[in-house]
Amino acid sequence: MGSPFEDYLNPDKVFEHYNFTKETPVPPDTSSRHLASILIVLLCCAIILENLFVLTAFARNSKFHSAMYLFLGNLAASDLLAGAAFIANTLLSGSRTMQLTPVLWFVREGTAFITLSASVFSLLAIAIERHVAIAKVKVYGSDKSCRMLLLIGACWVISLALGGLPILGWNCLGHLDACSTVLPLYAKSYIRFVVTIFTAILLAIVALYVRIYCVVRSSHAELAGPQTLALLKTVTIVLGIFILCWLPAFIILLLDTSCPVRACPVLYKAHYFFAFATFNSLLNPVIYTWRSRDLRQEVLRPLCCCGPRVRQGHGGTPGHCLLPLRSSSSLERGTQMPTSPTFMEGNTVV
Repeated sequence: MGSPFEDYLNPDKVFEHYNFTKETPVPPDTSSRHLASILIVLLCCAIILENLFVLTAFARNSKFHSAMYLFLGNLAASDLLAGAAFIANTLLSGSRTMQLTPVLWFVREGTAFITLSASVFSLLAIAIERHVAIAKVKVYGSDKSCRMLLLIGACWVISLALGGLPILGWNCLGHLDACSTVLPLYAKSYIRFVVTIFTAILLAIVALYVRIYCVVRSSHAELAGPQTLALLKTVTIVLGIFILCWLPAFIILLLDTSCPVRACPVLYKAHYFFAFATFNSLLNPVIYTWRSRDLRQEVLRPLCCCGPRVRQGHGGTPGHCLLPLRSSSSLERGTQMPTSPTFMEGNTVV
């Protein structure tokens, strides 16, 4: 009996699996498909550019080197890589898919999955941190950066493990009846496992934010003002965008695990649902930075430099582009809260 990995370099295997699971193994290169690919690439370029601005702001300003910003930087980095991976996935799809060997196909799909799942795990890590900081009214400063780095490392280790399982052997090569329709070289059991993991993450994030909501509403009466409404608005945006972007993809994957081969035509349109899920990577920087005035101004600083320059007073560098900072960073204030549970507007960043 040969090695189970001997088919990994056989280019005929990809066509065999697509021919078994799909009505048309090689989709026609229509104008609408080309237009969709262009729109997806443009969307991913916007994701890369947006998150690059955020990462540049974090790296350039020492004010954003505190522990909490490690989470936001990791989220921006994973979203940036997700955009790049999805561009590669789009350019290697269609008729080019049939030119791939199974190992290249696993790399194509696995890379996109690793980066997208890392973004989701980053959201979970931020939710955990905000729950500890707000629900338990606990102050976290730069001395906790080691714990932050461990959580960030765990996000990427778990993402790499989940994305690498198919290339390590959890696939359906040689077992066509067990193949997914959406991802024809992936086993349905693996898809079911992934859906379970991400459903658990969704439920965990919901539970954490519900807990934060309850604490803010009932535990601290002094928060029942505008600050409370701002916090609840942020939580609603974060949770709503996450569910809106990812739930359709989860439903498609769940349907894929229960549908017989060629019995559910909607599965042939699954790439649109995954393209819609990438909007989460586009919106994450907006959600997590727009609540901080200083971070927003730092992100927009390069755009300010394209216009009239402002001279820095009191011995500053002439011609240096500046934006007036009206308050200390909202997230910075979140890591330097007094022991009494008083939350300013900027602390509503979740």
